[in-house]
Amino acid sequence: MKMDSFARGASAGSHRRDGGLSAVSGGLRVAAAAALAVWLAACSVEPTYHRPDAAAPAAFKEAPQQTDAQGPHDVGSWTPARPADDAHRGEWWTVFGDPTLNALEDQALAANQDLKAAAARVQQARALTQAARASWFPSLDAGFGPTRQRLSPASQFQPADANVPSQTLWRAQATASYEADLFGRVSSNVNAARADAQQSEALFLSVQLALQADVAQNYFQLRQFDSQLDLYRRTVALREDALKLVERRFAEGDISELDVAQARNELASARADAIGVARQRAASEHGLAILLGKAPADFTFPQTPLAPVTTRIPAGLPSTLLERRPDIAAAERAMAAANARVGLAKSAFFPKLDITGAFGYESATLGDLFMWSSRAFLLGPFAGTALTVPIFDGGRRRAGLAQARAKYDEDVAQYRQQVLVAFREVEDNLSDLRLLDDQIRAQGDAVNASQRAAHLSLTQYQEGQVSYLNVIDSDRAVLVSQLQESQLRGVQAVATVNLVRALGGGWGDQKADDTTPPPLASR
Repeated sequence: MKMDSFARGASAGSHRRDGGLSAVSGGLRVAAAAALAVWLAACSVEPTYHRPDAAAPAAFKEAPQQTDAQGPHDVGSWTPARPADDAHRGEWWTVFGDPTLNALEDQALAANQDLKAAAARVQQARALTQAARASWFPSLDAGFGPTRQRLSPASQFQPADANVPSQTLWRAQATASYEADLFGRVSSNVNAARADAQQSEALFLSVQLALQADVAQNYFQLRQFDSQLDLYRRTVALREDALKLVERRFAEGDISELDVAQARNELASARADAIGVARQRAASEHGLAILLGKAPADFTFPQTPLAPVTTRIPAGLPSTLLERRPDIAAAERAMAAANARVGLAKSAFFPKLDITGAFGYESATLGDLFMWSSRAFLLGPFAGTALTVPIFDGGRRRAGLAQARAKYDEDVAQYRQQVLVAFREVEDNLSDLRLLDDQIRAQGDAVNASQRAAHLSLTQYQEGQVSYLNVIDSDRAVLVSQLQESQLRGVQAVATVNLVRALGGGWGDQKADDTTPPPLASR
C-alpha cells in the first residue's frame, strides 16, 4: 500500500514538473516570437531620404547692386523673411500702402472658392494620413447573430440517404486583427501619406499666394485702365475745345471745311478709343469680382487712376528661394512620398504577418448563449493568423518596385526643374523692373517733348503758319506717348507683384522660427 502511494506521488510530481517545464518553454517561445517580431519591425527596407542637391547661384544676376550712396528709400523698406517653407505667409501687399488693396485681399482670402477647394484638399490628405496611421493599431469588431446550416451525410460518415438534421448556432463574439509592421511595410505607407499631406499643404500655400498676387495684379490693371480713361477724358475735352476753335475760324472764313472735318474725326476717334478702354475695364472688374468670391453684378469698383508704384522689393539670396516658394516645397514633398513608396514596394518581397483572433459565445439556443459554458475563442492559424512568404508572382513585385523607383526619379527631375524655373522667374522680374525704370524715364522725356511740340504747333496754327494737319499729328503724338507712359506704369506695378510671387511671398514682421501650420480658408 505504501509503495503504491509512493508511486502515485512520484508520478504526480513528475507530471507537475513536466507541466511547469512545458509552461516555461511555451513562455520562452512566445517571448522569442515577440522579440523576433519587434526586430523584424525595426528592419525597415525604406531607403533613407535625403533632399537632392539643387545648384543655386551665389547671387541673382539681375539684382540691382546697392551702393553706399543709396538710402533705405532707394532699395525699399520691406525685406522678405527666410523661414522654412511651412511658415505663415504674411500680408506682403501692405508694402504698397494702399488701404483699398488691403481690403480686397482680405475679402479674397475669406471668400475665394478656389482657395476653399484647396483647403478641402488639405483636409482630404490629412484624413488619408490618419487612415494610414490606423494601420499601426489592431482593429476590433463585434458581431451577433444565428447561423443555420445542414451538414452533408458524407461529411458525417453517414450513408447517402441518411437524414442529417439542420442545426442553428447562435454566436456573440468580438474579433481582433492586426498586421505586424514587418520590414517597415506599414510605416512606409504612413510616411508616404504624411508626405502627401505636407505636399497638399504646400500646394494650398501656392494657391493662396497665387490668389493674393492675382488680386493685386487685377487691382493695378483696373487702376491702369482708369488712368487711360482719365487721359482720354482730358483728350476729348481738349479736342472739343480744338473743334470749337476750328469752327470759329471756319465761320470767320480763315480756313476751309476740311479742317473742321478733320477736327471732328479726331474727336470721334478719341471717344471711340475711350469706349474700347471702358470695355477692357469692365472685363477686368468682372475678373476681380470672381477672385473676391462675388458675382460681377454684386461688385463695383470706383474709378481711381493709378499712382506710380515706387516700392522696391529686394530679391535676397538665391539659396533662400528654395525655402520660400511653396511650389518648390510641394515638389520636395512629392519626392519624399515617392521615396517612401519605394520602401513599400521593397517590403512586398518579404514575409507578411497578419494576426487575427475571436472570443465570444456559441450556443445552439439563444437562451443558453451567454452561459459560461458557451464561451469559445479562436486564436492562431485556425482564426487566420498567417505568416505569408512570397515565392512566385510572375514578376509583379519586381515591376512594382521598378515603377516606384522610376516615379522617384521623375519627382527628382521635376523638383530640380521647378528650382530652375523659380530662378528664371525671379531673374525675369528683376530685369523687367530694372529696365522698366529706364524705360519709364525715357518715356517721360518723350511725353514732355511731345507736349512741347503740340503747344508750338497749335500756336503756329493759330498764327496761320502751319496747317491743321500739323496740330493733329502733334496731338496724336501726345496721346500716344501719354498712353504708353500709363501702360508702363501699370506694367511696373504688375511686375512688382510678379517679383513678390516669384520670391514666394513675404512674412511681414513674423519671426523666422514661427512654424505654426498654415491656416486653412474659412468655410
